[in-house]
Amino acid sequence: MMSNDALQFKIATEGWEFEAIHRLNYKTFVEEIPQHERNAAQRLVDKFHAENTYAICLHDRALVGMVAGRSARPFSLDQKLPDLERHLPPGRRVIEVRLLSVEKAYRNGFVFSRLTGLMAAHFRAQGYDLAVISGTVRQTRLYEHLGFVPFGPLVGSGEALFQPMYLTLEDFSRVEKSLSPSSPATERILASYLPGPVDVHVEVRKAFERGPVSHRSDAFMADFQATKRRLCALTGARRVEILVGSGSLANDAVCAQLRLLSQPGLILSNGEFGERLIDHATRQGLEFETHAVGWGEPFDYDAVRRGLASRPRLGWVWAVHCETSTGVLNDVAALQAVCAGRGIRLCLDCISAIGTVPVDLRGVYLASCVSGKALASFPGLSMVFYNHELAPAPAALPRYLDLGYYAAQAGVPFTHSSNLVYALQTALQRIDWPEKYRQIAEAAVWLRGRLRELGFRVVAPDAHASPAVVSIELPPEIRSKAVGWQLRKEGYLLSYNSEYLRKRNWIQVCLMGEWSRDHLESLPVVLAELCAQRRVRRGHAALQPA
Repeated sequence: MMSNDALQFKIATEGWEFEAIHRLNYKTFVEEIPQHERNAAQRLVDKFHAENTYAICLHDRALVGMVAGRSARPFSLDQKLPDLERHLPPGRRVIEVRLLSVEKAYRNGFVFSRLTGLMAAHFRAQGYDLAVISGTVRQTRLYEHLGFVPFGPLVGSGEALFQPMYLTLEDFSRVEKSLSPSSPATERILASYLPGPVDVHVEVRKAFERGPVSHRSDAFMADFQATKRRLCALTGARRVEILVGSGSLANDAVCAQLRLLSQPGLILSNGEFGERLIDHATRQGLEFETHAVGWGEPFDYDAVRRGLASRPRLGWVWAVHCETSTGVLNDVAALQAVCAGRGIRLCLDCISAIGTVPVDLRGVYLASCVSGKALASFPGLSMVFYNHELAPAPAALPRYLDLGYYAAQAGVPFTHSSNLVYALQTALQRIDWPEKYRQIAEAAVWLRGRLRELGFRVVAPDAHASPAVVSIELPPEIRSKAVGWQLRKEGYLLSYNSEYLRKRNWIQVCLMGEWSRDHLESLPVVLAELCAQRRVRRGHAALQPA
């Protein structure tokens, strides 16, 4: 049996997925449960197929589990129980769940629970709160363990007997966890919305798991150069160096290049990562001034222009493109306009921007990025993009920070990680970048609006917001750390534990790696319910006698 993290759960959308559904439908409800007649094609198209939504489980491209849901009445159960409503809790919006089927080798409870959870999340996001099902009597104990409540008489006949049951959809996360294996790090997680490390595609994992190869081999060097070309094509930059290390290393390398200019500069800051640029520059002894505004505020680019005009000695500007702490997307075009015609070199921290929005680095002096965020690969590689010639500076810079030395050695002056490079190469190849940008932007508009509908404050103003980073300020009576921890228990990984987030009582939803719209649509409701529960608990605690 394959480990559970090799399984993919999704809503069916592709033609081949629906064909596989018809064949699993036949295998289960003709061959295993004799509910329909056999046929030579060995496929069974459900009579409600056009109205069904299918949650499916894939192992590679093999369908190993499915469940269908529909909201249109009459249900198939209406035909078997004419007084169906009499058996159900009043005041509910009902869906019918059917065709729950899992290949025998995968019937370990985990697949059943994840399929049920995904289907419940999909329909709960649309306002439904009760599911009914005709569960085969062969699996009655399993359905009850999933949380379904039996009602009414058995329906069907012969070997195809079914027990009508219902499940309240607000219980789906509890249901899923009750059957999932014990590891909280992989098998209980419904969705990851971290800024990094991000959830990576199974193809990227496979590329990473290949045996390491020599960084001096011709094959690796060819693939390495191809990866660099893909990075440049994605950003418009002429050149890039790939370093083994984090984004902090890339920014230190940028800082080292700025030291070679022997000119003072200006660092812009409107959040945690702007402040970190200031720290980089301070540690390396750069001469610079700062232009800082409040966290979550956009820059006044006219004020920046006036500041540069009054300080003609300044030779460079360094800023963060996407300020990950707040979700503000700073205006690169405005910064380029500010620097244009003044001989001022623009440097950017693009660590949370590249891969989430179109980024054009033509005309940018230096820009940093990493593999483990929106490029949707494993952490461990960082990049510095540039458009000019670089020469080694052995008398001025440490070897590991000397980008000119990298350039002189075809990008590989030291031992490189072939595993990380091939994973990054695979991520770059498989992603349709314009489509990814579109999906992120569309989801962000919906998410920000939904959060506000539920009474939450989103930190970044819409006109200056990154679509991939949504920072949420919680009310002071609800602690972000407690809510973040509870969300993890419910299966959602959000960023909340960084010191700067805890200090401001913020949590974040980030759309950088692999993520599901279905799970995203259930997240705001889960968050609102958890916050409401914590308010009630605080209220009860306040009423207790001293």
